[in-house]
This record gives sequence, structure tokens and C-alpha cells, in this order.
Amino acid sequence: HFIIVTAGAEGDHTLTAFDKCLLKAGIGNVNLVRISSILPPGCLEEEKGIDFPPGAFVPTAYGAANSEKKGELIAAAVGIGFSEDSFGVIMEHAGCCSAETARSKVEKMITEAFAYRGLALKDMKVKAVEHRVEKAGSVVAAVALW
Repeated sequence: HFIIVTAGAEGDHTLTAFDKCLLKAGIGNVNLVRISSILPPGCLEEEKGIDFPPGAFVPTAYGAANSEKKGELIAAAVGIGFSEDSFGVIMEHAGCCSAETARSKVEKMITEAFAYRGLALKDMKVKAVEHRVEKAGSVVAAVALW
């Protein structure tokens, strides 16, 4: 099973803003184990979220950006490209840009990843978030597997 989550948050420090993002996204009380870009075959999306046990090690592909520059726009996007009957490909982008720019980059990367694998792209799901920094801001976009 997998979930796709995004969040933006503000804090007194970039690390606490990032922690707040993870909490808002529903993955703040677990240990994220960063993975690269392959969604195993047969994974099903849990749109209502997953009730992770506190402290669980959760394989997660994610993009995150932090900033302490007042007024800066930061964004993160994550997406999954789905093949007809095989595995999926996860791509993420985060940085100083709009959510739409981050979304567009992720869509292009998914299309490229399928092309050089010689796989037909059946469907794509992308989520993006942006945040205008006030003091210390953070954004995260993630695919968590369980």
C-alpha cells in the first residue's frame, strides 16, 4: 500500500518547520527511510492515509525544501507514473519555485523515465504544494510505502 502526501508549514527553525510538515502530511511520527524511485507492482493507494505505528521505519520517496528567506516561494511535488501491468516510477522535485513549476518538472521526469525504460505510461498521479516563507518555512511531497 502507498500514500501520496504533501504539506507546507512554518516554524521558528527550518527543522521544526520540516517536522511540522511531516506531521501535517501524516508521516511525522515515523522514521522515514529514503528510497529511490520504484513503486513495487501491485501497490494500492490508501487515499484516507495509513495508520503507521509510532516509530515505524517507513520506506519513503520524497522531495523537501526549506528556507529562512522571508517572502521566498518554495514548493515540492511528487508523482507516480503507472505502467499497465508492471511496476511504477516515482519522481519528486523541490526548491524555490511555484507548485505548478514543481508539478510540471515531475510530470516531465516521469514521462522521460518511462521512455528510457521502454515502458508504456498508462497513468500518472502528481501532487504539489507551495509555501510563502514568513520566518522559517518548509515543504514536503512524499510517497510512503507500507
